[in-house]
Amino acid sequence: MAATAKSEGPAVGIDLGTTYSCVAVWRHDRGEVIANDQGNRLTPSCVAFTNTEKLVGEAAVNQAALNPANTVFEVKRLIGRRFKDKSVQEDITLWPFKVVAGREDRPMITVQYNGEERQFSAEEISSMVLAKMRETAEVYLGTTVKNAVVTVPVYFNNSQREATIAAGVIAGLNVMRIINEPSAAAIAYGLNKMTLSSESRTVLVFDLGGGTFDVSLLSIDPGADIDMGLFDVKAVAGDTHLGGADFDNEMVKFCLREFIRKHRKLDIRSNQKALRRLKTACERAKRMLSSTAQTTIEIDSLHDRIDFHATITRPRFEELNKHLFNSCMEGLEKCLNDAKVDKSSIHDVVLVGGSTRIPKVQNMLRDFFHGKELCRCIDPDEAVAYGASILAATLSGEAENKVRDLLLLDVTPLSLGIETGPITGGYMSVLIPRNTAIPARVEKIFRTVRDNQYSVPIRVYEGESTNINGNNLLGEFWLEGIQRAPRGVPQINVTFDIDSNGVLNVSAEDKTTRQKNKITISKNNCFLST
Repeated sequence: MAATAKSEGPAVGIDLGTTYSCVAVWRHDRGEVIANDQGNRLTPSCVAFTNTEKLVGEAAVNQAALNPANTVFEVKRLIGRRFKDKSVQEDITLWPFKVVAGREDRPMITVQYNGEERQFSAEEISSMVLAKMRETAEVYLGTTVKNAVVTVPVYFNNSQREATIAAGVIAGLNVMRIINEPSAAAIAYGLNKMTLSSESRTVLVFDLGGGTFDVSLLSIDPGADIDMGLFDVKAVAGDTHLGGADFDNEMVKFCLREFIRKHRKLDIRSNQKALRRLKTACERAKRMLSSTAQTTIEIDSLHDRIDFHATITRPRFEELNKHLFNSCMEGLEKCLNDAKVDKSSIHDVVLVGGSTRIPKVQNMLRDFFHGKELCRCIDPDEAVAYGASILAATLSGEAENKVRDLLLLDVTPLSLGIETGPITGGYMSVLIPRNTAIPARVEKIFRTVRDNQYSVPIRVYEGESTNINGNNLLGEFWLEGIQRAPRGVPQINVTFDIDSNGVLNVSAEDKTTRQKNKITISKNNCFLST
């Protein structure tokens, strides 16, 4: 991660969301969520391009139905991914804008802008949203804003975190720290609780947003001094492709099936304007079903001058999304199992993210925790940005009495290891398992696989698959000048050292010849040093 030293000027916290983004600042000993130029505290993470201008936020959403091919949304689902990824291919079929494969299989968004075809990476589109949040803060504060803490889902891998920081740099921001979204929400929750109680609490943060799902188990201890707060993450779980947009998409698929069933000769799926209008109507219906038992989806002249009408009940909505709800509960159980914590020891279940307003989600959580009342002491839409602003103030040295000393002890969301086994197509040997508290240092001895082997590749991976093909390659280097001997004789000592900022140093040394090499893998760079 980037440096966290005291910096000049105000530092803000930014929740860069899949569907909405939010910015907050800590000043005068309190947090303030900042409203945009439309007076809204949430800004749509949407960017549109026309023949004359670029639009971000509400302005982009308002013209989306007339300009669907050039209105980009949910770009967080592309950032740090490859074009060939299964999730990317699935999303492309439901988006009205065009996504193609770029260099190194990077997904590139193709639009018409200022009368010509342009391509933008996910980082560039995200940077436009971040620039909007920065501008929002600058107008409110009346000064230039350069420093920010930006939040990401727990299960964002190294590539996705690097891409998020790159987006911040393009937007002209110094990204002081990347923080996991539920950890930020826990800070917001903890600040509220620490003013009311001096007792430590075990808290589960259930974060279901527009495009991602995270669950984190934390121990929060105010300490002897109210100015000191310890936030100790015990375990995390989640899915970077599960959220409100998926509930919307299941309703869109349902409506498409209904339309095609009634009008068999018409295929609506190629009509991008119709798909955009249908998605907007489905999102509105989903929101209505949180307060009513049933609602209707009505769209005049949806396709080929044919009106569309469908009634959807809450039970039908829940059935359509049953597999998604089940995935949420599986992630919850995984988190508790990894932490070896019984559900009865949880003091509070904190709801974060707009999708936690869905009654089915709340009912499942109440049933799982045997009728326990869910915690709504923080705003589910604003808590992440609010918590990020607290950490930003602490890192920049601008924090005052309430948050002068805040310590966040996080964990590694994914296992870290190196490739072993055959020369190609090998397996991953884990050195640092997922949910290991950081900082951490681990050493392990490996041996050669060929006779008289002079060099050996050290390939560093993250992920949970035993086969390297199912994991993400972080970086690699060669260790040369090792002892020439029969296979299995030379001993290679590999060390993984990850600090509290998430910077991973990997080194390898031949115990006989003392030859060494190493690689440093951080959230915003990857380089070799010898």
